[in-house]
Amino acid sequence: MSDQGDTPITTPIPTPTPIPIPTPTPIPTPTPTPAVPAGPPPKVTNRGRSADPMASSNTDSADVPEFEYFVAVGPRGLPPLTEFLDIWDVNLLKRSEEVNRRQHHTDLYGTNFLIVRRGQEFQIKITFNRPYNPAEDKFAVEFVIGGNPQYSKGSYMPVFPTKERQSSWEGRILDNSDNVITMGITPSADCIVGKYRMYIAVVTPYGIRRTRRDESRDVYVLFNPWVAADAVFLDDEDERDECVMNEMGIIYHGAYDDVAERTWNYGQFDYGVLDACLYIMDRAEMPITNRGDPIKVARKASAMLNSRDDEGVLVGNWSGDYTYGVAPTSWTGSTEILLNYSRSKMPVCYAQCWVYAAVFNSFLRCLGIPARVVTNFYSAHDNDGNLKTDIILDENGKIDRNRTRDSIWNYHCWNECYMSRPDLPTGFGGWQVVDATPQETSDGMYRCGPASVQAIKHGQICFPFDAAFVFAEVNSDVVFYTRSRDGTLEPVKVNRAHVGRMVLTKAPGLETRRDITEQYKFPEGGTEERTVLEKAEEYGCHREKSNPPPADVELVMPSLEIAMGHDFDLNLEFKNHSDQRRTVDTYVSGNVVYYTGVTSSEFLFKTPRVTIDPKKSETEVVQVHSKNYMKQLVEQANLHFIVTGKVKETSQIVTAMKVVTLRAPKLTVKVSGMPKVSEEMMAVVEFTNPFSYNLEDVYVRIEGPGVMPPKYKHYNLITAGSTLTWSELFTPRRPGPTRLIASLDCAALRQVYGQVSITIQS
Repeated sequence: MSDQGDTPITTPIPTPTPIPIPTPTPIPTPTPTPAVPAGPPPKVTNRGRSADPMASSNTDSADVPEFEYFVAVGPRGLPPLTEFLDIWDVNLLKRSEEVNRRQHHTDLYGTNFLIVRRGQEFQIKITFNRPYNPAEDKFAVEFVIGGNPQYSKGSYMPVFPTKERQSSWEGRILDNSDNVITMGITPSADCIVGKYRMYIAVVTPYGIRRTRRDESRDVYVLFNPWVAADAVFLDDEDERDECVMNEMGIIYHGAYDDVAERTWNYGQFDYGVLDACLYIMDRAEMPITNRGDPIKVARKASAMLNSRDDEGVLVGNWSGDYTYGVAPTSWTGSTEILLNYSRSKMPVCYAQCWVYAAVFNSFLRCLGIPARVVTNFYSAHDNDGNLKTDIILDENGKIDRNRTRDSIWNYHCWNECYMSRPDLPTGFGGWQVVDATPQETSDGMYRCGPASVQAIKHGQICFPFDAAFVFAEVNSDVVFYTRSRDGTLEPVKVNRAHVGRMVLTKAPGLETRRDITEQYKFPEGGTEERTVLEKAEEYGCHREKSNPPPADVELVMPSLEIAMGHDFDLNLEFKNHSDQRRTVDTYVSGNVVYYTGVTSSEFLFKTPRVTIDPKKSETEVVQVHSKNYMKQLVEQANLHFIVTGKVKETSQIVTAMKVVTLRAPKLTVKVSGMPKVSEEMMAVVEFTNPFSYNLEDVYVRIEGPGVMPPKYKHYNLITAGSTLTWSELFTPRRPGPTRLIASLDCAALRQVYGQVSITIQS
């Protein structure tokens, strides 16, 4: 036996396979939020939302093919098309003296393009290569607007010459002589308003042959207040001439018992203004398809005329510091503002309510919507939904300025535009309030209107748009409260007639004012007024219900007309209606205020005690010295006097308020030369500094519709007592009555105006 056989055989024990241990899942830990990307947010588009981009620019143009094939073209191309109709010339009859612009009331527009109004026929002459044969030849006049024209959207509109085939734009042959036809075209009365591109399209067996793109054949289509089918139709010739055709306006300001006037050049027919108005809608990215609706146009424009949330036309500024722009009181017309905006693509500095209203008026009239500027004297700025303006007095009858926050604008300007309101019940069309001054947001943007004036008068403030806000501007109560030491407020006097004291606009065809207060409200204290206020309360407007008994002492303050820089007496007349002697502890406060009612500084405070015998009157004279107010004056030179007092015997409160607008010196404007079209004339502006101090950094502006574009000059210094003289040559462009308007403006002196009327002969 071998040794190997004696050795035992052993089997190796296998090494156990290790069990894998799962790797723990990492727990997410919070990290800092990524920084917001710098710069403006990217523009949001319609990608993924609609198949085609939304057309929102009048300047965008789609590629319209010169030849639109019916069949595939063979290798040899198309045969000669000489036997078919061809266009040699298109005459739009677009000169101002020709038939189209005269009949459409567009002959005053300073442009070489054809401008017509919708719902009314205009004529064009087409010259063909041979006589037109209606039995064999087929053609159409095509009108295209925007970058994505579609027939269903109204942005592509073919016009046919035969009765058998018509679109919503009617066409007909007026004359067919030799190779020339005269065609009448009537845009529908609700078509898109804007600048159309025009083509002539001829049908051949192989396809449609069109004229080439020619900018000189572009056609502007505007609203038409002369045609009954248009939503802006105004059936009053005098009102229509004033609110559409008049370039010169009067804007009222000051105080209700001392109304001042400001002449304004709306300039709606000036060169470039129409394109600027269309650019405003483009800048707002307003869909092309909405531009035939005056309600949507007016509402969109009320937002775009201010720059608060959409880089609109005008920057509002009430601070008194206009270093980086033009003071609102310096502007004399809308032309310069609109042209600056369309050229620079940037908001223009600066504006206040009457500038917003004036430029908005130019926009509306330029597009053909009847419009007028309206001034509401003592206009409440109600931002908390009630119909109250609160004035807080302490226990002694003295005004508590720390707790009195509400303000009443001495005046506020807005616009009215005329249109039907198919979105409202019957009877609420006509004049609509629109306001571009940024006060409160409406649907997320600073805008107001259109709000039916009829709805405001009858308390139907639920109707769109913003009727409740305008209702409060003309119907708020001024409520005086006495605040006790424990903080409770007790109403002691309610003045229901102060706010909305008077609403004015320019009278049609005249240089005078027209009181339209009755269009906004019923007479104070009547049954109709009570019914209206009850109706308004149903929709959430709350007013003061208490009716404190009147004091038996009445305080009266007279109207005053004071020139700037003069001393004057403020007479306070106390009338005792009781049978007993009365003693009144009075507080007289004189304040320099902005026209918005906001106090700048107090320059006078007196506390006379007045004793009045039974059934008698007593006059307390308060002397006001110019040295106290002149250095503190702000623009528009408004002094606000508020007198409060407490009757010692009865603890009754007496109050009175008065706004005194100081009269500024005037500019003198003279013209010389032959007042004739194309004849050179000269304008001379003169101003003498009447004050004992120098005027620094002075701007003088002058312009006149149809005679002189806006011009200005800057003067570093006008010393005390010295006279400024500026001579400027100008050449009238068109005949008729007109005016030259001039303004002078500096930090120490605002609202200095002058004007001269002239009639230009043809």
